[in-house]
Amino acid sequence: MNPDKGTGGTDSPAARLQALFEGHRLTPTQRRIAHSMVRRAADVPFLSSVELAELAGVSQPSVTRFAVALGFDGYPALRRHLRDVAPAEPVADTTAYNEYQQAVQAEIENLRHLAEVLADPAPVTRAGRLLAASRPLPVLGLRAAASQAYGFAYFAAKVHPDVRLLHEGGSMLHDRVDAAVRAGATALLCFALPRHPREAVDALAYAKEAGLFVVTVADSAFAPVAKVSDLLLPAAVGTGLAFDTACAPMLLGRVLLEAMCDDLPEAQARLEEFDARAATRGLFVE
Repeated sequence: MNPDKGTGGTDSPAARLQALFEGHRLTPTQRRIAHSMVRRAADVPFLSSVELAELAGVSQPSVTRFAVALGFDGYPALRRHLRDVAPAEPVADTTAYNEYQQAVQAEIENLRHLAEVLADPAPVTRAGRLLAASRPLPVLGLRAAASQAYGFAYFAAKVHPDVRLLHEGGSMLHDRVDAAVRAGATALLCFALPRHPREAVDALAYAKEAGLFVVTVADSAFAPVAKVSDLLLPAAVGTGLAFDTACAPMLLGRVLLEAMCDDLPEAQARLEEFDARAATRGLFVE
C-alpha cells in the first residue's frame, strides 16, 4: 500500500490496525471488515467474531477467513494480537441512546478518529501544496460526493484563481479532464463517498493516465478509489441512518482548504477583496 494512503503517521490504535493490514491482498469483503475495524479501533479488540461480522455487515465465517488471510490461526488469535498492538479502553455504551442520538455519537467518533489522523499533518500539508500549485484545479465529486465537491469548490474559488467543478458524469467528463490538462492542471481533487460510482473510479484512472496527481478524500483507505489515487486521505462516513452522513469528509475538505491557503500567498488579499466587494453590493444581511 502506498505510504500516502494510510490513517496518518500517529501511533494511535487506528494507525496500528492500518499497519497490520498493509501488504495483504484483501478481497472486497475483507476490505470491508478492515474498514470497519479501523473505524472502531478503540473497541474492536473487545468484539467477538459475531459482533465484528454484524458491524461490517458480513458473515461470521468471513471474519474467520479474514483472520486467516492475515496469517492468524483464527479470529481468537487475531483478537489476542489486537489487544497487544492496539490496546484501548472500550468505548462508552450507547445502547441507552435512541437511533438519532446514536447516529450523532457515531459521527462524533468519526471526528475523533479524524483528529487522530491529523496528528500527522504531513499528508494534508502535501495535498494543500499540490492543489494550490495546480492551475486550473479540477475538483471531482459524483452522486453522493457531489455536494462535498461543490462545497470545496465554492470556497476554493475565493482564494484560487481557477477552480473547475466536475460534479456531473457522462461522456463529457473525460473531455473536461482533458481540457483542464491542456490548460495546465497538474493535480485533481476528488471526493469519493459510498456508494462509489464506477464512473468516478474510471475518471480517476483517466486523470492519472493524463498526468494529473490525484488527491482523494474517501470514506476509507480501502475504498475502491484507493488504487487510482496518488494520495488518499480517509474520513469515515456515518452509516446509522437511512442515508450516510459525511461530517468528517466535509471537515477534512475544510482542513484541505486551510492547507491550500497556506500555499497561496495571495489568499488573504483575495478574501479581503471579496469582503470589500460584498459590502459594497450589500450581498449579505447583517
